[in-house]
Amino acid sequence: MQALRSIEVDSESVIRAITPALDPTRHKGQAGNIAVIGGCREYTGAPYFAAISALKIGADLSHVFCTKNAAPVIKSYSPELIVHPVLEESYSVGEENKRSITSKVLAEVDKWMERFNCLVVGPGLGRDPFLLDCVSELVRHARQSNIPIVIDGDGLFLVTNNLDLVRGYPLAVLTPNVNEYKRLVQKVLSSEVNDVDAPKQLLSLAKKIGGVTILRKGNSDLVSDGDTVKSVSIYGSPRRCGGQGDILSGSVAVFLSWARQRMLAADSNSNLSCKNPTVLGCVAGSAILRKAASLAFLKKKRSTVTGDIIECLGQSLEDISPAS
Repeated sequence: MQALRSIEVDSESVIRAITPALDPTRHKGQAGNIAVIGGCREYTGAPYFAAISALKIGADLSHVFCTKNAAPVIKSYSPELIVHPVLEESYSVGEENKRSITSKVLAEVDKWMERFNCLVVGPGLGRDPFLLDCVSELVRHARQSNIPIVIDGDGLFLVTNNLDLVRGYPLAVLTPNVNEYKRLVQKVLSSEVNDVDAPKQLLSLAKKIGGVTILRKGNSDLVSDGDTVKSVSIYGSPRRCGGQGDILSGSVAVFLSWARQRMLAADSNSNLSCKNPTVLGCVAGSAILRKAASLAFLKKKRSTVTGDIIECLGQSLEDISPAS
């Protein structure tokens, strides 16, 4: 525990430093335009949770790129999201059409790509081989466009089996849970998870993948870009309902976008010791989820579900960085 305390970051100061002021001279999209790549026949909740969380944090626009049969379901959850039914799964694609359909999917997403401040890849994506091949190409295109990418859920399954998709890309963020982290450690470090010296192992893992940022979810969330390790240990909730990782990925995407804008600003005079926007985004996203989960649990106790936590995101940010 002493090692974790020594790297604990003042997450509320980070949130206050990177959250932009509400300015009437700004126009739609300047506070964040986020895209979630995910959503298939089996999974429609996860992409919704990630995308709506981005809006609740303060992004102006939130998109979901999903399969055709997932789109009507996701649209029905909220009119706030821009839903694109463009992805395809193997069962609907003949072998002779795979190349042309892949090109069509890429063209549909590429015409929006330059507008996005961050992609979230993986919530509700599923593991269909053709779909994963298309998403691999989308990741490569985003990387060529220098767009930050937050990878969660089935996106981590994809990346763990093809590390070159993110290797050496400093704007990539991986957000593994305990099992996803175990698979990453086994694949990259050829070892087992070391909880005794977790910060050191995480540092080595991020460095070995070429400086991507990894947010290792746990009792204390650990964040490393291969150069530094930060810990977020503020109390959240004992309720472990599914979907909290989706809230986290959407939240990290927004805060990463804001941190990047702040660091690129000509008049930026931030006193933050860390200048890496991916690390700052992870710290802020982790802290805001924990605070929102805590608020939701105070109200709902055992009946707390993901939607209750999402509804507490706005108040959690307001408590730390008031809009006025």
